[in-house]
Amino acid sequence: MSQKNSPPVIDYEGSDYQARFWGQGERAYEDRVEAIALRRLLPPGGGKRLLELGAGAGRNTPRYEKFHEVVLLDYSTTQLAQARQRLQNKSNYRFIAADIYHLPFAPHSFDAATMIRTLHHMADAPLALKQVDEVLCGQAAFILEFASKHNLKAILRYWLGKQKWSPFTLEPVEFVKLNYDFHPQQIRKWLEAAGFRMERQLTVSHFRSGFLKRAIPLKVLVGLDALLQTSGKLIQLTPSVFLRARKDQPATAVSDKLIFCCPACGFSPIQETPSLLTCSSCKRTYPIHDGIYDLRLISD
Repeated sequence: MSQKNSPPVIDYEGSDYQARFWGQGERAYEDRVEAIALRRLLPPGGGKRLLELGAGAGRNTPRYEKFHEVVLLDYSTTQLAQARQRLQNKSNYRFIAADIYHLPFAPHSFDAATMIRTLHHMADAPLALKQVDEVLCGQAAFILEFASKHNLKAILRYWLGKQKWSPFTLEPVEFVKLNYDFHPQQIRKWLEAAGFRMERQLTVSHFRSGFLKRAIPLKVLVGLDALLQTSGKLIQLTPSVFLRARKDQPATAVSDKLIFCCPACGFSPIQETPSLLTCSSCKRTYPIHDGIYDLRLISD
């Protein structure tokens, strides 16, 4: 957990999540259809600097190849270390350990951001979305994926009396600690309140069923899902929804270089040496170890 009175942060430190969840091939369908959704939503010409929020071990990072610089942000240093190894420490990648509620970047640092399979861990999703808005330049693209409570399986279970919570109400449902499903309408309201305007919405993982994934060839399932994704403009009944929003301010240029600010007091720029970041205002220091900048606010 970060600072006192801050929302709780889920920590995958030391986890084998990448190998256990994605490495066995059981979720090849989900990975492939998410890649299609990203390709449809990302700016076709790329950009200067993209912030990948909840980057984990870098599963999606190669899909942002059209950006000159990609900043991978995750709370877990071990996940980031796995990403560095996976990505072979290419020079256009930066690895930052921090929490989304205290993003350590100056305004106008990014002309795009993604948050895939991450918002469902946010106890205060509106605050997280506002933090993202604050580090983007005007008219920056924000690609967001969220777990939807308004999915067909949840609706059927509710009608059959097999679950108590309603998939039709707007409030999030916490089905496991720090794991939330959201209503698409509520997400759109939060984005607008945070300073974004909606551009496009896709529904993804229409066939997320163990039986279907075993019975139907992967290529067929992926092709059908790709055809159905564009239905997300009209109705959202899938467990995963992707959308693209824009920071609703006049266009501004992204900063020439990545400028860090102190996540504790907000002062910027903070002084950088090969092994340490130092805030001259509040005197906090943040280590840099094996190429990973550790800007987490660990409780004293």
